[in-house]
Amino acid sequence: MVPWWLVLLEGIALAILGLLLVLKPAMSSIILIQFMGIYWFVGGIFKIVSIFIDRSIWGWKLLAGILGIMAGIIVINHPLWSPLVVYATLVIILGIEGIIYGAIGILQAFQGAGWGAGLLGAVSVVFGIILLVNYGAAAVWMPWTLGILGLVGGIAAIVMAFRLK
Repeated sequence: MVPWWLVLLEGIALAILGLLLVLKPAMSSIILIQFMGIYWFVGGIFKIVSIFIDRSIWGWKLLAGILGIMAGIIVINHPLWSPLVVYATLVIILGIEGIIYGAIGILQAFQGAGWGAGLLGAVSVVFGIILLVNYGAAAVWMPWTLGILGLVGGIAAIVMAFRLK
């Protein structure tokens, strides 16, 4: 069981991050993406070093390490445009996932899962297409979306921490 104070700290941190993304989206995004670039860079180094400790699937580890190092260097060296590129990539991935999950839901509806699965699948396909068609606009709105989710999630975690106590 997770200690209540750890849930409280996570909730406070998430709420602060969400608030920063809502109030100062550009600066917060640049800082967050820079941390992510540093994480990718260091993670890539560790992934390559792990080959010497455990040689299993060394090819995948090497590929992941090289990609992590390259992505980290690119993000760190281009702090102003990297948030838009990272957010746009995330939006494209989410759009493709939405279409795939929606198609699966529609197929399941035809196989007897019910009209609810089909309806949710159709909605998912529509949102996926909207994201893919408007990925630039969606990428610009990503900091506010993440900020609102962070605020709501942080407040929910704080409430849950006091319930755990």
